Amino acid sequence: MPMNFRTRRPEEPEINLIPFIDVLLVILIFLMLSTTYSKFTELQVILPAADADKARDRPRDIVVSVSADGRFAVNRKPVEGRSVELLASELTLAAGGANDMVVVVSADATAAHQSVINVMEAARRANLPRLTFAAQTSQPGDAR
Repeated sequence: MPMNFRTRRPEEPEINLIPFIDVLLVILIFLMLSTTYSKFTELQVILPAADADKARDRPRDIVVSVSADGRFAVNRKPVEGRSVELLASELTLAAGGANDMVVVVSADATAAHQSVINVMEAARRANLPRLTFAAQTSQPGDAR
């Protein structure tokens, strides 16, 4: 009896990609959860300069000036002291009971941020919700 020897075809290796994809998704989720997003807090900011329209003369404005050392003036009248309460009372007097007046904050470019925040807080306490900021127009060729 003759023996029939058949040569077997070698089986092609089969790559199962599902476990590979599972592992990659777990690694991706781990990296997303463990990554910290750093904030860039060391940006140099030079304020205020803006390309804005020329300021219009509006009689309903209260101009609050903030000097570089944190002193305040309301409509060119110096405010004694630097507290929010004193500034709020001066704003209330300048508004004369009207709450539709616009508070224009004219702060020095090197004024402390806290001084500007104090003006905003004083305007809120004086019930003057309309607030805007004054800026000078940047000159062509300014290295800002």
